[in-house]
Amino acid sequence: MAVVLFHFVLVVFYYRTPEQTTGPAPAIDKDSIFEPLVTNWEQLLPEVLQPVVHLPRNPLLLMRFGAIALLPATVAGRMLFRGHRARALFAGLAAHSALPLNAPMTSAVALLLGAAAHAVGWPIVRGGAQALSDTLIGVFAGHGGQTHTNRSIHTLVELREYDAAVLDLLPGQLLRMHDAWPQGYQRRLSHFQHGCAVFKVDWALREPIPWADAESRLAATVHIGGTSEEVAAYESGLRGDAPFVLLSQPSLFDSLRAPSGTHTAWAYCHVPYANDEDRTAEIERQIERFAPGFGDCIEARATSPASQLAGWNPNLAGGDISGGAMSLWQMLLRPTIPSYRTPLPNVFLCSSSTPPGAGVHGMCGANAAECALKFLKADSR
Repeated sequence: MAVVLFHFVLVVFYYRTPEQTTGPAPAIDKDSIFEPLVTNWEQLLPEVLQPVVHLPRNPLLLMRFGAIALLPATVAGRMLFRGHRARALFAGLAAHSALPLNAPMTSAVALLLGAAAHAVGWPIVRGGAQALSDTLIGVFAGHGGQTHTNRSIHTLVELREYDAAVLDLLPGQLLRMHDAWPQGYQRRLSHFQHGCAVFKVDWALREPIPWADAESRLAATVHIGGTSEEVAAYESGLRGDAPFVLLSQPSLFDSLRAPSGTHTAWAYCHVPYANDEDRTAEIERQIERFAPGFGDCIEARATSPASQLAGWNPNLAGGDISGGAMSLWQMLLRPTIPSYRTPLPNVFLCSSSTPPGAGVHGMCGANAAECALKFLKADSR
């Protein structure tokens, strides 16, 4: 980590020498940004999908990534790109961090999502997210596992018959599961901070969204925000009539998502934690701005205010879908060190409150499972 930070300082010094600080930042060849990450994607991925503090296997590649990743997206966007379209694209990618775009490390999210789009694409699950859950349960059953649903576990005492427990819980929930955590561990869990929340809308549509931009009609995911300055302005305050909107239109590519001849789409915008305001009008107005006639396509809608999301899934406390703010400090200590182990040797944490944080990568669970397997193997000797 110290090596990455040192390289980061050198890069900033190189690109922003004193005589440049009053003028526009120079743009860097975009191929020098993403091409090495895409070419070395298989080597980069294991480095970034684990705790930030670790012994890297590919230090030079990680330094190249970290040199830009540690920057705020507002700084990196101006430094890397001249064109307003490229800067807007970079800002939209960085907004997935659910942080103000002037926060450190927001560029990391933009780099990873941009590189992933080039290397492997942004896939969607045929049949919806439930199909993925069903498949994983099937694999688990094929190895002799049993799945129990609709059963609430309130304390760790209820799990004492098991050799190991891997808990998909928020730090606050973990704190309530056991009344004898060491005081230092209790303090660290209780200080873990939530991030912003989301307001989500699902639509049933009579036809595809009529985007003015033809390429948007061919994308499974669309970022709606205007210029990079507009995106950054909204994400810094989470208020206003022109929110940054993340929209998915999966039925364009998956016929199982809607009845024949119709379509579905969903979108969300970031809102303050536990916010109960209805942002439907603002979201739909923003979509209409870039897809005139969108309102005429809507057959029905379902809305999910941030304050209600935890009623559907307790892990979405206050509508925070990231399992806690993905700030620099909380990425270093997510939620504590060690990240997956708890003071109880056979109890592990595997939620998105652990590294590498929120996302569809599944690596929080995979990393925690490896820790649990190492414990079980050592315990059986």
